[in-house]
Order: sequence, then C-alpha cells, then structure tokens
Amino acid sequence: MGNKTPIDSEMVRTLAALLDETNLTEIEYGHGEMRIRVARQAAPVAVHHAPAVASAHPSAMPAQAAATDADHPGAVTSPMVGVAYLAPEPGSAKFVNPGDTVSEGQTIMLIEAMKTFNPIRAPRAGKLTRILVTDGQPVEFGEPLLIIE
Repeated sequence: MGNKTPIDSEMVRTLAALLDETNLTEIEYGHGEMRIRVARQAAPVAVHHAPAVASAHPSAMPAQAAATDADHPGAVTSPMVGVAYLAPEPGSAKFVNPGDTVSEGQTIMLIEAMKTFNPIRAPRAGKLTRILVTDGQPVEFGEPLLIIE
C-alpha cells in the first residue's frame, strides 16, 4: 500500500452532510498533507419553470461582478467553504459596515464550517468599501467576501 493514508469515513460522512446543509456541490478539507474532497453532481434544473425575466441578461451581470470583485486588489476571499455570518450572534450589530476603517487582524466576520465558527480577520488595514455576501450565505473557498481599500 505504500504511504497511502487510510480513508476517514466519518470525515467523509460529515463533509457530505455539510454539502446537504449548505446546498453546495463540492467541499474540500485539508489538514497537514491530507486532503479530503467530496463532490456531488448538481441536480438538473428545470428551465421551463423559471420566469422569463430570470433568463434575461441581468443574470449574467452578477457573474461579471463576482469576477470583477475577485480580481479587485482589496478583495478578501474566503479561506474555506462554509456559511458566512456578519455578526457575532443573531440580533447583534455586525462586526463591520461599509465605510468603516478596519485594522489588520480585526475580526470582520465568521464562517461556520463543520459546526465551528471561524473568525475571518482583516488581512490589512484600510477602509471597508463593500460587503459582498449576506448574513447566513453559503460561501465557497476563494469566494470574495468584502473589499478593503
């Protein structure tokens, strides 16, 4: 067998359950040199049920905006797959708001992954110009979360 790592079936089950909870199609978890990636095929979408307005060109605009946001030099991206939370708990004030000046290392949001809330800290000081995700929104690894200029 060589130096192959045994499969952690409990971790695979946990990741698969997280896929279902967050409606994601793929999730990857790494620890040290070990990586586990669980993916599923997205369910086919019945296009004929969508309203005609939804198929108009505005649906292409968010994809263009997301690409532009990801390329922005001040973009802070998600270090993991999970669910973004803008406040420390429901009903409390957000960690940050557009227009706020943030300092390097300041907690700017939480990402919940596998029942653990992970603080996302500002990688640099600057002015927060835009928050690109909503509270409770599932996020992918590398997805732009906000812009600090």
